[in-house]
Parts: sequence; C-alpha cells; structure tokens
Amino acid sequence: MTIQQQQLLFDLDDTLIHCNKYFELILSQYADLMVDWFQSYRVDVAEIRAKQVEIDVAGVDKVGFASLHFPQSLIDTYRFFCSEVGREHTAMEENHLMKLGMSVYELPIEPYPGMVETLDYLQNQGHELSLYTGGESVIQKRKIEQMKLGDYFQDRIYIRQHKNFEALEGILNSRYFERKHTWMIGNSLRTDIMPAISAGINTVYIKLPDEWLYNIVELKKNTDTSMYTVSSLEDVPRVIHESLKLSQR
Repeated sequence: MTIQQQQLLFDLDDTLIHCNKYFELILSQYADLMVDWFQSYRVDVAEIRAKQVEIDVAGVDKVGFASLHFPQSLIDTYRFFCSEVGREHTAMEENHLMKLGMSVYELPIEPYPGMVETLDYLQNQGHELSLYTGGESVIQKRKIEQMKLGDYFQDRIYIRQHKNFEALEGILNSRYFERKHTWMIGNSLRTDIMPAISAGINTVYIKLPDEWLYNIVELKKNTDTSMYTVSSLEDVPRVIHESLKLSQR
C-alpha cells in the first residue's frame, strides 16, 4: 500500500509528556497546607479542592495558559476561605503559596510511554509532524529542548497562550495544510479535539483516566472528518494506519 502522507499536529502536555500529575502533586501539598492553616475552622480537603478547581477553570478562559495563573488560583482559594471563616490572610502565607505554585514548572519532565517509538515510526512512514502546545514560550521551549523534540518537529512548533479555534485556524492558515489529510492528536476535548473538528481536520483523542476538569466538554461532531478515541499514545500509529486503509478501499 502506498502511504498517503498525513500532517500530524501533536499536543505536548499529557499527550507526549506528563503534566497533570505534577499539578496534582502540588495540589496535594497545597491541600495539606490549607487544612493545617484552617484546622480551627474545620475546612476539609474536598472543599478546598472543589473551590480551587472552580477558580482555576474560570480563570483559564480569561488568561489562557499563563504560568502565574496556577499559583494565583491557590492564593485566590486561600483568600476565599479566609473571607469565609474570618481568618486574616497574610503576605507571608501568600508568598509561600506563590512559590509552591510556581514550583510545578521546575519539576523533572517525563515522557509518556512510547513517545520516542511513536514519533520515530510516524516520521519514518513519511508523515509530517508538527507540535501545537499551550502555555508560555519559555516554559514550553524548555520542555521541548529537554525532550529533544525539535528533531521531530523542526520549525513546525506552535506555542500559543490560548488554545482555541482561532489559534488553530491561524496555524492551519500559516502554511499549507491539506485539511482532509491533517490530524490533531491530543488529550483535551476542549483545546485539542473540539477546535480541530470545527476547523475540519481529523482527530485522535487520547482519553486519560484522571483528566483535568477544564478539558472535559460535550462534543458535537457535525463534519465528515475522522475522529478516533484511544487510551494511549502508543495506539496512534495503528489508528492512522487503519484510517488510511479504509480511505483507500
């Protein structure tokens, strides 16, 4: 079978490399700290986590994936409970929370199983690989360099603070993408899959067991593009291969 070259746009965080688990690590430390600070007021972990998620998700829509947003959500949650129970908030405690939140960006980076093998296989099959990630350039570029991902994506690396339809459409119009042969591969229904469907390109959704609430939305697929759901990055080459076989029947 002659392979029709596909243009594959990969998400970075929690698609190629781990991300959410590091935020969960910091949030666990944060919850323990808050319970200690508010022990006299009987504020429990569930209340703290629920309020932080509410504040975090609401803020992402406004500021995108800005690095300061996460630590600020910890501070805003702290201020909320101070106000609720009548506890004084202090600059010292807020500074501590800012440092705790920012420390998530300093943790070691770990690839998902099969990252290298998957990218090697798809590249060797003749497909064009691009990277489309959300966040601040300095932080995302550091991850890309540490994982040596430039070898696969070269000048086809796109970093945007907001990941939405407008951002994706801008990328698709920035150079030649043949949409019926273009795929978005990622773990977020909200920022990867939904914009890609709206843009008329194919998708592979990597469904994670403990997804960040912000990423979960209800999809309405109203195009004739292909959409697949898999449970791991290592399933992606098989999906692309099977889709090509079906299209050539």
